[in-house]
Amino acid sequence: MLKLASYNLHKCRGVTGPHAPERNLAVIRALDPDIIALQEVDFRYGVRPEALPRKLIQAETGLVPARITGTTDSSLGWHGQTILMRPHLAQLAVLRRLPLPGLEPRGAVALRLPGLTVIGVHLGLARSSRRAQLARITAQAARISEDHIVMMGDFNEWRDDRGLESLAGFRIIAPGPSYPAPLPQLRLDRMAMSRNLDLIETGVFNTPEARDASDHLPIWARIKLP
Repeated sequence: MLKLASYNLHKCRGVTGPHAPERNLAVIRALDPDIIALQEVDFRYGVRPEALPRKLIQAETGLVPARITGTTDSSLGWHGQTILMRPHLAQLAVLRRLPLPGLEPRGAVALRLPGLTVIGVHLGLARSSRRAQLARITAQAARISEDHIVMMGDFNEWRDDRGLESLAGFRIIAPGPSYPAPLPQLRLDRMAMSRNLDLIETGVFNTPEARDASDHLPIWARIKLP
C-alpha cells in the first residue's frame, strides 16, 4: 500500500504572499504521503533558486527529495518540479528528466521504483501544448517503465472531455476541485494511473492550513500494487 500525492506549492507564497515555506512543509507533514510530486518548488527567474528550502524538508516532513541532475546547484527541481519520498524508497529510486514540447519551457520528472513508475507533471497553459505534452509523456512512459505507471501533477486542464485524449488507456482521477485553494472550483490537479493498479481511496486535502499555504490544494490517493 502506498499513499501518493501531488501539490503545486505556488513558490511557497500562499495565495497573496509572503514567501513562507514552513506553511507548505506543515501541509505536507499533515498529509503524510509516501511519495509526493511537487510543482513550483523554485522561483522562476535568474538561476531559479529554490523556493522550498531543501535543508528543511526531511526534518519537517520525514521525506527526502529526488536527486535531479542537469539543473543549477541553487535549484531544488527541474522546470520547478521534484518528487519527495520516504528515505527507504529513495535508496531504490532512479529519476529521469523528460523534456516536453510546447510554447513555454516544460518538463516532467519520472521516478522509477521496483514495480512502479511515478511521473510528476506540470502541463502548459495552452490546450494544444498540453495535448502534445501528454502524448510525449505516455510514449516515453511506455519505453521506460513496466506496467505500473502513475502520472500526477498540475494538468492545467479544467475540462473532463477535452485535452486528455492520450490518457485513454489510463484511469484518470480528479478527486475534486483543487483550485483556487480558498474557494476551489476547478479540478486542475489530477492523476492518471495504470488500470491494473488497485485504487483504494482518493481525495483533496482541504484544510484551513492548506487553503492558506498555496493557491492549489494537494490531492492524494492510496493505491495497492498487484
